[in-house]
Amino acid sequence: MLKISLTTSGLLDKSTLDAWTRQKQVAIHKAVATGMSHGGRAVADVVRNKMKSDFTVKKAAFLSSLRARVYDRDPDKLPAVLIGSKIPWLGIHVRGGTVSGRMLIPLTAEGRRIGRRAFKRVIDVLIGSGNAYFIQKGGRVILMAENLRENASSLARFKRAERERTGTKSVKRGQEIPIAVLVPKVTLKRRFNLEGTVRAQLPVLARAIEAQLAKI
Repeated sequence: MLKISLTTSGLLDKSTLDAWTRQKQVAIHKAVATGMSHGGRAVADVVRNKMKSDFTVKKAAFLSSLRARVYDRDPDKLPAVLIGSKIPWLGIHVRGGTVSGRMLIPLTAEGRRIGRRAFKRVIDVLIGSGNAYFIQKGGRVILMAENLRENASSLARFKRAERERTGTKSVKRGQEIPIAVLVPKVTLKRRFNLEGTVRAQLPVLARAIEAQLAKI
């Protein structure tokens, strides 16, 4: 899970909190947890909107993976709220970095993508039918396949990409089609400022907590 730690000051003074009665401390603890729950959901909504604008979102599950969760297990410590996603690859878009290892990058049409599992199914079908082979072109290693009738379904998106690249209206039967390029590593730039987005929403979280404390 992607984690980020942010703090704000001025809501509570620990020395004052320790001096209050146990009943008062319990009430404050509960109020802070409730405020974090309410405020956290509002912050998560803003982050999801930012994700929607920064990424080409095809599946609603990507946005809904970003959630606010309140951790409140220790009665002697104030609660904490985590804004994050269980999608592991989101982290590299937040930090930027290099992924090493032999990887096949699908050559789909611009603006279109294919999921990892769907791409694996395509590769399995092509290899299973003997219609997958590598060539070297322009210093790159490219996975190719022939436009065969038995692979029509698997090749559909790659034929579309080939038509767009070449400007032709159709791909002839038996014509070679580039499927993917084999690379040793991929470097990704930072493209999603999670920390900055959450930090900008700290006043929203603080107000939500203050609103609950005011009820005590």
